[in-house]
Amino acid sequence: MTLTVHSRFRGPATSGNGGYVAGRLAAHLGAGPVTVTLRSPPPLDVPLEVIPDGDSMSLLHGDTLVATATEGDASLLDVVTPVSADEARAASAHYPGLSTHPFPECFVCGPQRRPGDGMRLFPGRLGDGRTACVWDVTAETGGESVFVWAALDCPSGWSAPIEGRPMVLGRLTAQVDDAPDAGESCVVMGSYLQTEGRKTWTRSTVHGQDGRVLGRAHATWIALPDQPS
Repeated sequence: MTLTVHSRFRGPATSGNGGYVAGRLAAHLGAGPVTVTLRSPPPLDVPLEVIPDGDSMSLLHGDTLVATATEGDASLLDVVTPVSADEARAASAHYPGLSTHPFPECFVCGPQRRPGDGMRLFPGRLGDGRTACVWDVTAETGGESVFVWAALDCPSGWSAPIEGRPMVLGRLTAQVDDAPDAGESCVVMGSYLQTEGRKTWTRSTVHGQDGRVLGRAHATWIALPDQPS
C-alpha cells in the first residue's frame, strides 16, 4: 500500500504540507482522534509505503521513517471559540504571511498560490492568542476530510510568530467529524498555548458555515535550527 504526495500539496518548497500528509495517513486508521507524528520531511512525487503495525501506521520512504499514526488523546482537543465570518475576513487583512512568509508556496497558507490552486487560508492574529480566517470551500476541497486536516495545520502555527521564527509541524492530533460542502465559508481558528525551547504547542478548530464543528486539533511545532550566516 502506497501514497504519493504530489508537489501541489507542498508546505515548504521541497516537502509536503504537514496537515495534508497527516490527513492522508490518518485516513488509514478510520474514525476517532488520531495522532500523526512527522519524523522527517515528507518527500514529493514519489510513492511512500504505508505499513500497518497493529493499531498504528508507519509511512516510509525507502528505509527512512517519514511519519507514524496512532490513536489520539481526545482530552487534548478543546474547541477554539470562533468569531464571525466577517471578523475572520477582517483579521485576514492583517495576516503576517502576506509580507513575511517562511514558506510562501504552502498549499494551505501560501500567498503565492493562486485561487483554485491553493487553499489560501490567511490567518490573522486577534490579539488574544487566537488567529482567524475564512476557508471558502471549492468543489475540489469540499467533502474531503483530508482538507479539514490541512486547514487545521497552518492557522494554528500562525498563532505563534512563525514569520520571525520559522517552524514546521512535528505532531498533529486531530478529530475530524465532518467535511464541508463546496460553497461553504468555514471559519478556521487557531490558538497559541505555550513555547518551550524549540517546541510550540497550539490548538485549532474548523467551524462550518452553520456553526458545526468539523474538526479540532492540537499541534506541536518545531522551530527550525538557526541557519549559519
